[in-house]
Amino acid sequence: MEEEVRLMKGNEAIAHAAIRYGCDGYFGYPITPQSEVLETLAELMPWDTTGMVVLQAESEVAAINMVYGGAATGKAVMTSSSSPGVSLKQEGISYLAASELPALIVNVMRGGPGLGTIQPSQADYFQATKGGGHGDYRLIVLAPATVQEMTDFVGLGFDLAFKYRNPAMILADGIVGQMMEKVVLPPFRPRRTEEEIRQQCPWAACGRGKRDHRNVITSLELDSAKMEVNNLRFQETYRRIEENEVRFQEYFTDDAEYLMVAFGSVARICLKAIEDARARGIKVGLLRPITLWPFPTKEIARLSEKVRSILTVELNAGQMIEDVRLAVDGRVPVSHFGRMGGIVPNPGEVLEALEKLTVNK
Repeated sequence: MEEEVRLMKGNEAIAHAAIRYGCDGYFGYPITPQSEVLETLAELMPWDTTGMVVLQAESEVAAINMVYGGAATGKAVMTSSSSPGVSLKQEGISYLAASELPALIVNVMRGGPGLGTIQPSQADYFQATKGGGHGDYRLIVLAPATVQEMTDFVGLGFDLAFKYRNPAMILADGIVGQMMEKVVLPPFRPRRTEEEIRQQCPWAACGRGKRDHRNVITSLELDSAKMEVNNLRFQETYRRIEENEVRFQEYFTDDAEYLMVAFGSVARICLKAIEDARARGIKVGLLRPITLWPFPTKEIARLSEKVRSILTVELNAGQMIEDVRLAVDGRVPVSHFGRMGGIVPNPGEVLEALEKLTVNK
């Protein structure tokens, strides 16, 4: 089946894209504002068409460990949740990273801490980009700003996860999960055969087959010297990801005297604020990180050499600003504007925050 144009929510797009990618299994648990992912998969019943397994687990902990088991056999498996649910999955995510297993995790963020609110937030940035579980590990983190990107990042996330044998996360705020937009759904890809999995994933624990040994998947290594070797291998993988997979978009940066940095739906709000600012003669541009990890450090450092100051705009108390400040390395002032508790700023508020910087200059 060819590409198809539809109008749908971001969460619904995740479900459609997973089926069309050839995903082998989804294991999840309902929580607002991402429940439509599981609901849409249940409505579409892909087990009758592509053979994809869809299972509502008894808990978030159960779901992520089902993902661990599926990933260990080389299958393309995924889960989705929202902030408190992803917190419950952190141990399993750490196990996936330590076992060098590809998997896709979707977090449609809501306000916290704790159970917080069902309204949108970007306050899981630290958790996603700094390693929410224990140990020295990283996730590949993609931040969609449109329903189309929610669709596209399913395939991209899986491809990157398998390329580097490392879990990938789609980190979307609740706005992108709930908004409806036109989306172009990709063509259907057939699920891989068992033989294809054996060829593409020689590490997988999918039976001995023609091998003369059994593959063993584990995150446990009691020999400290061997465990250090494992960790060094992980760090080398992360260096390769940083070298090859940084993604971002720039807007109006050629002549910018001021720079905004924002991701997800907030970047769209910033674009309207930039339009209004330029109408007032304020030359401001935007850098939107698409990969929150690896972070576009070099690009922000380059832009910091030509602007007077930088404003990060986030739906949190100020988290990405730390990575921006590290990239800037003191060359120019870096400020933060954000709202919390599920309150979304309007372009006028962002413009007001920007104007304060220009007055101070």
